[in-house]
Amino acid sequence: MPCSRFSQLTLVPVAALAVACQTTPAESPDTLVNLATVQSGPRVQADELNGAIAREPRNVALLARRATLRLAAGQPRAALADIATALEIDDANGGLYFLQARTFRALGQLNDALAAARQAAEHGFGGPELPLLVGETHLAARNYAAALDNFDRTLRLDPDQPAALFYKGLAYAATADTSTAVQYLQDALARDPHETEILHQLAFLLNAWRIPADAAKYAALGMKLDTTSGLLRYDYGRQLELQGRPDSALWYYRRALALDTTVYRADYRLGLAAAKARQPVAAIPHLTRALRRNPRLPEARALLAEALEAQKRLPEALVQYRLLVAENPGNAHWTFKVWKTNEQVQALLPDSLRTAPRYYYRRPAARPQLAPVEALAPRQSGL
Repeated sequence: MPCSRFSQLTLVPVAALAVACQTTPAESPDTLVNLATVQSGPRVQADELNGAIAREPRNVALLARRATLRLAAGQPRAALADIATALEIDDANGGLYFLQARTFRALGQLNDALAAARQAAEHGFGGPELPLLVGETHLAARNYAAALDNFDRTLRLDPDQPAALFYKGLAYAATADTSTAVQYLQDALARDPHETEILHQLAFLLNAWRIPADAAKYAALGMKLDTTSGLLRYDYGRQLELQGRPDSALWYYRRALALDTTVYRADYRLGLAAAKARQPVAAIPHLTRALRRNPRLPEARALLAEALEAQKRLPEALVQYRLLVAENPGNAHWTFKVWKTNEQVQALLPDSLRTAPRYYYRRPAARPQLAPVEALAPRQSGL
């Protein structure tokens, strides 16, 4: 999925935050674009530098340029190789260390990214980009205090930096300070009104805060700017559900998945609706996909296990019940479900495949009938 302008710098993991920075397209035209051609652009430009670098193998500027293009083309390992070569030639270049930090961040190597960022600062690299990168890396590592400190540094250098305001809003959202988070996201939107990622996060937060009417405005505006965003379709559907229009909400959830199969919350809501309507066949695929991306969704695993059991898919149901026991140790209900389902699964297997012995009922042998005790003859006196 294409990244927003903010996530071109770095990406925040979805599962790492209470409110994740999920990447969406920025502004997309209504016409279809040949994505293969678009994605190959930086890669082709990087390859075009091969000849020049072969002629000037110690040209640091060419190596840095190719590394930048390779990073943009989704080739961070190749970019690291170019950066390492350039640093062997010039190990005092702060810009190279900053590029290295960006590349490590793209690979998810957070500690390496922070170490490279420190090297960039020590070698004179300045500007708001550096604390912004450091702050976002701390945000991904859930070190929210350090993240906020670096975003403040960024804003001191550039008070109108929308990315710093945006990430600062996410940091406050992750610490459950929703009102402050909304304020910073609104400030970011005022400086960059066409950034759909800000609109998505505002809609998502306001829905979570149970203010669907306000969420609807941001989601509707985002859908006008980006006709391909599944996340914004989900946001709009969620506000409809919160306002008591479940049928319309389900339509938007399906549309969200048609546009972007990674919108697991749409799967989750569709699965909940199908389970509530006692439609296990429809609930199973939605809940399975949702749990694959977020194993901690409320009620999802229990509903999936029960739906599988209702469809007589007992081995699969047993797997889910065992996971429920692991997640809820000591829960008598799920422990009983594991025992009961396991007995049913074992009963379906031939003896050679059983993991536990099968005990057959045998009727106890009949006790022998004893002859009645005869009465003793009366004892004769005088003997």
